[in-house]
Amino acid sequence: MPNDSTKYSNQEKKNPLSHLLSFFTEKDEKMEESKFMRTSEKFNELIDQSDFISRDLSWLKFNERVLDQARDPNRNLFDRLKFLAITASNLDEFSSIRVGSLYNYLDYGKERVDYSGLREVPFRKTLLKALQQFVTEQNRLYKEELLPLFKERRCIIATMGDLQEEEKKKVSDYFDRTIYPMLTPMLYDYTHVFPVLLAKVLIFGVITQTKGTTNEEDRKLSFVQLPLNLPRFYVLERENEILFLPIETIVKAFIKKLYRNVDIVSTNLFRIIRNGDFSLEENDDMEVDFIDEIKQKIKNRRLGRVVKVEVEQDVNDDLLSLLKKRWEIDDYNVYRSAGLIDYTCFWQIVKHSEFKDQIPPLHPPVPPLSLGRERITDIFEMMRERDILLHHPYNNFEPVLQLLEQAAEDPNVLSIKLTIYRLAKNSRVTEALLTAAENGKHVAVLFEVKARFDEENNIREAQRLQKAGCFVIYGIGLLKTHTKLLLIVRNEGEKVVRYAHLSTGNYNEDTARLYTDIGLLTTNEEYTYDISEFFNVITGHSLPSDYRNLITAPRQMRERIIDMIQNEAKNARKGLPSGICIKINSLEDRAVIDELYKASQAGVPIELIVRGICCLRPGRVGLSENIRVRSIVGNFLEHSRIYYFHNQGDPLVYGGSADVMVRSFDRRIESLFILVDERVKQETILMLAYNLKDNVNSYELREDGTYEKCRVATGDEEEFDIHKAFFEVKPNDVKKARLFDTRENYACSDAPEIPAEANPADAAE
Repeated sequence: MPNDSTKYSNQEKKNPLSHLLSFFTEKDEKMEESKFMRTSEKFNELIDQSDFISRDLSWLKFNERVLDQARDPNRNLFDRLKFLAITASNLDEFSSIRVGSLYNYLDYGKERVDYSGLREVPFRKTLLKALQQFVTEQNRLYKEELLPLFKERRCIIATMGDLQEEEKKKVSDYFDRTIYPMLTPMLYDYTHVFPVLLAKVLIFGVITQTKGTTNEEDRKLSFVQLPLNLPRFYVLERENEILFLPIETIVKAFIKKLYRNVDIVSTNLFRIIRNGDFSLEENDDMEVDFIDEIKQKIKNRRLGRVVKVEVEQDVNDDLLSLLKKRWEIDDYNVYRSAGLIDYTCFWQIVKHSEFKDQIPPLHPPVPPLSLGRERITDIFEMMRERDILLHHPYNNFEPVLQLLEQAAEDPNVLSIKLTIYRLAKNSRVTEALLTAAENGKHVAVLFEVKARFDEENNIREAQRLQKAGCFVIYGIGLLKTHTKLLLIVRNEGEKVVRYAHLSTGNYNEDTARLYTDIGLLTTNEEYTYDISEFFNVITGHSLPSDYRNLITAPRQMRERIIDMIQNEAKNARKGLPSGICIKINSLEDRAVIDELYKASQAGVPIELIVRGICCLRPGRVGLSENIRVRSIVGNFLEHSRIYYFHNQGDPLVYGGSADVMVRSFDRRIESLFILVDERVKQETILMLAYNLKDNVNSYELREDGTYEKCRVATGDEEEFDIHKAFFEVKPNDVKKARLFDTRENYACSDAPEIPAEANPADAAE
């Protein structure tokens, strides 16, 4: 595997910038490209013929749907910049993890066949070519559609030429006092090893030569990494406009201060992404060595092989050729920017105080239908009365936090147990658990320290809890704990009552304002018994008996879902009513997809709401005519997982943490919980029905793997935006909700009544 400590060739010892190196590299690449173009038509045929859509190509289609939000002229500039920044952040993670994973196969000679039918080598070129096209569209959108809007919004992405003399003096002082002391040129020649360059950092490659000479053999190459802890833009405020001057523009203007008495031949900005995909080996000493291993793996990301290089449009050819040879990459890995490198920088502009009123405000949460009011005096009393379904962000996350905080202070609470995957930075969840421990309660936390890119924060928070006396479990071997469960045990005189929260989302109050999730607050003993059993299994040494209301992975989830799909297919073959509706983030598991294909062929109507990756190919004759797939992408991130099986008019409805993915079924601790309360079940059916009705945020997946934006049809059809409609749900809407809209399929006249006090309008009065 290539790394940054490769030995020098004789040619490089003479001159790292040899034109000969450039010549052979470019020649080889042109031959490879010509060969690839001749065979790409065959590759496309293979992809089209496959009954499965490539996971990675499907993800790219998802990011295109996010980019589509940045294209929307109905959004203002700052809202569009936000979505452009999100696509850039998504692309960084995809390149680091998914492209990195592909290179694990390539670099170690492992075989891999993609769902598209392509092997690892042709698939690399197919995928990276698609990524190139995506980046080209990002650049076009920024340069042609967004950049012209800056002026009317009184802001400028400035150059040094835009500055007045007084402003230039301020910038010069800023460079001398703040930036200059942080810069370190790193020379590369036969006496200096190739430096370790950091991922996701702006880097200048600077070619210099002795002053007054033109001898190319005399040229030297060095690298200057720009500091990560400084803002990307230096902000200059005028009376009528704001200038955002990129830090790279400042450094380039004054870079001669780093290179005195030599001539600068070229200065080129670039940025790299390294392979961030790694696996964890099981370790017997989970308390010490396991945590150390995680920390070491985080450090190793700094040295992973380079999988992506972003460069300026007019990058020096000699520099680029050297970088490609050094990291054993080619033009497929090189992305040329027509504007700024790294569009995540736009978050600084979006969050600037001058423009904070330009981002559409979030709608305030409304009371859950189950409660009818926002404020709860005693959460324990309310939960004893009824199951409470929370639908975030339309309903506040506050009841969950109140449950934890009240439990932490309540002298009658004996213990708190929960699973944590991702936490907010200043987490009220952590503070409540610390308070509970200080008050002498037994606190057990299963902390997933392998949550990607949150490892450091999770380790830090877990160690805080451990020091306070909490019982902390750092994951279960090679399995990643992704389930979201909370159990509180309370002594209530003659009996002990268990209070539970089961959720599709994380215990993160920040993301709960932006992610759509469902959560169930309950004292139903069938749930609380199952959760007690679950915690006994993961914290001790026992094997679970059959759960009453939980389906868990890796134990049985795939098999149980397949059983329910097969049951719908059996009913359809008998001429009985049937139907499947599933809302998830990703659909990738081949075994489940095969069963959905068989159910479609049996005549089962199947509605799939899949936000991101979907490897199922809908609408193919003889395979999947009865399957429709839609993706919803808009102001909120669709994160809830809901599974509906018609079951001859007595629907089985589940919520939970699991997507239909191999990793969810085989490599994660996951759970799905059945909704037994008829009122709660009917509320969840309404959620699915509204998702299928949306015509503002929805995209339909076509048989060829492309997505088409849903449009409001001409005539009497009105816009239906679920990201607005869920704030306005009334009890009667819930009562009328149905799926597979026939009298035989769902007897909605038998739908349960919603309590009168649950009417938000009444609560407002």
